[in-house]
Amino acid sequence: MKAVIEQIEQKYGAYILSHTKYAGEDTFLILSKDLLFFMQVLKEEFHFEGLIDITATDRLTEEERFELAYNLVSYSQNIRIRVKTRVEEDNPHVPSLVDIWKSANWYEREAYDMMGIIFDNHPDLRRMFLPEDFIYFPLRKEFPLIGVQGSIPLPEKDPPKEYK
Repeated sequence: MKAVIEQIEQKYGAYILSHTKYAGEDTFLILSKDLLFFMQVLKEEFHFEGLIDITATDRLTEEERFELAYNLVSYSQNIRIRVKTRVEEDNPHVPSLVDIWKSANWYEREAYDMMGIIFDNHPDLRRMFLPEDFIYFPLRKEFPLIGVQGSIPLPEKDPPKEYK
């Protein structure tokens, strides 16, 4: 595993802003403009066949408010790594990775639906859980914990059921 990480750093270190290791897992931070190229290299050259998950975090900072973490696995080498990138609140665009890993489809849609991050060139970027006309993003830190009253109609409550 160490050899693969060293090879990535040696060949593509110019794209890596930082490399951290925590709990035995390596994380690379890269610029969002380099994401598509870097991920293509990881899949084709370093055999990271699987995109396991994409998570989005609201850092609630002045700059680079949102952070995306891509969890990758190389089944052939038994290695996991994480690649992170950050985007600005006023221009939350990153390239879609659906053409590299089909599994990115639903993860990107979820990050769009919950955080408002836009994945450029996604084949079907639409909300997954909320109505299309919903104007809020529930996982952003400014979203009220009790929700926005009246923003969507709530289903009627069923009367209590009797059990026999």
